[in-house]
Amino acid sequence: MERHHQAVRLVSSTVRALFERAEPYRIWHGSTNSTRPPHQKAGARLVDISGLQHVLAVDVARRVALVEPNVPMDRLVESTLRYGLVPPVVMEFPGITAGGGFAGTAGESSSFRHGYFDENVAGVEMVLPDGEVVFAQRPDGGEGSEYADLFRGAAGALGTLGVATMLELRLVEAKRFVRATYRRTSSVAEAVKVVREECTPEKGNDYVDGILFSKDHGVVVSGKMTDDEPSSGEKVQTFSHAWDPWFYLHVRELTKGLPSSASSSSPSPSSTESRGAVSEYIPLAEYLFRYDRGGFWVGQAAFDYFRPVPFTRFFRWFLDDFLHTRMLYRALHGSGESARFVVQDVGMPYASAEPFVDYVSDNLDIWPLWLCPLKTPTGPSFHPHLRSSPNQGEGGKGGEMLNIGVWGWGPKNRDAFVRVNRDLEHKVDELGGMKWLYAHTYYGESEFWDVYGNRPWYEALRQKYQATSLPSVYDKVKVGTDTRQEGWRPWLKSLWPVGGLWGLWKGIRSRDYMLHRRATWKWTGTGGEIRGQEKKMV
Repeated sequence: MERHHQAVRLVSSTVRALFERAEPYRIWHGSTNSTRPPHQKAGARLVDISGLQHVLAVDVARRVALVEPNVPMDRLVESTLRYGLVPPVVMEFPGITAGGGFAGTAGESSSFRHGYFDENVAGVEMVLPDGEVVFAQRPDGGEGSEYADLFRGAAGALGTLGVATMLELRLVEAKRFVRATYRRTSSVAEAVKVVREECTPEKGNDYVDGILFSKDHGVVVSGKMTDDEPSSGEKVQTFSHAWDPWFYLHVRELTKGLPSSASSSSPSPSSTESRGAVSEYIPLAEYLFRYDRGGFWVGQAAFDYFRPVPFTRFFRWFLDDFLHTRMLYRALHGSGESARFVVQDVGMPYASAEPFVDYVSDNLDIWPLWLCPLKTPTGPSFHPHLRSSPNQGEGGKGGEMLNIGVWGWGPKNRDAFVRVNRDLEHKVDELGGMKWLYAHTYYGESEFWDVYGNRPWYEALRQKYQATSLPSVYDKVKVGTDTRQEGWRPWLKSLWPVGGLWGLWKGIRSRDYMLHRRATWKWTGTGGEIRGQEKKMV
């Protein structure tokens, strides 16, 4: 811990010096999973916390881990699985960090049970804007939680109230496998209904999400952790190796010939296919990171860009190093193609899900779409949450929403691209939804605060903790309607295939592909990935 304390003292002294000079700053983490244009940070004073990237301790008895903010999900899972434990919410891209999950919005297939990632954080060490180091604890409705207002405000506030330097993260028991069941649906309404059905306590699921390949081909994926071995004749399915299928292609192939599951009863193992469902066993870590190869399905866009290269299993194998999410993010930013690729996640009330999918189909024609059920907090919050107070849930316990992931090519024309995103924002607002703030956000300032609705609360916290010299959440997320950059580089990268090749070079130079090659969470068939010696790691 002494190394950690020394690093935090350095961050604290840097922040204090900037505070005394009233200089605003941004935080440098060393990586990003945001799709906002990187040139927006150009010229900003940076506080470098990229070295805070270690799992400091795992306490098996208390089921908590002390984690520095730049620990990515794959390293976190590797560290906790040694003790038979796993975080309740694990972001499905291995490179997303614990600090990013706390300061941003992270909801995954276990979030219908456990909420957003930050709702499983018990406390967070923070360097305040004046350099003071404090430990803010989750309120949890109890008395005496220190800095409880800061904790609640900092969750999802994108580092605008201070710098997170350590998280105390809750853990749950891990098991060797996830028994995944894929239920075929034949309409959007049926898919939404089945998602809600699979989230009920009676189903006993640990994970639920869904993929809409089209209006008449949807699949709801549910998963239960288990230590049971697959029965004779059942194979263990993996997704991390170069010749493995991409998860969404695998699911599409398994279900394309199935009838609609259209049944509210849970299918028995012997009759799943006849009821429009099929099941298989997936090692736990392979399940958690099942969307890494291909970045859900966004990786197919790389083949669209380099259109002479066919989208075949051979070339997915041959180019595998470039098709993991870390490398895809490098290429997306390096190429400049994020300026014309629609990447939006929106939290919608369940009643609005089908109208929103109809809108996306009619106006964007983007498929597949991701469905992820969420247990949402009450406001105020920068996370998507139910905005109408009558629907907030009983006893101030929040509510339920359905996240819909919309990821695909937009118009090539810059003005048309902005217009498409603005129209989507208006539709989301009209239907009572809220966007996630990692992506392109075009709201005007007053419009932004009308949607997120917590400005007095947020500004009071900024005053209380002397954060007014820092960029606000709106400052950090807004993408101007004219983000064209001057000079020859943007022009050159706009010429095919220069931008794509430059993005590939940026990825190769980063050597991020080595992180997956060396990952120890990948299934080897021995079962040693879970349940090493259960002892306290210090």
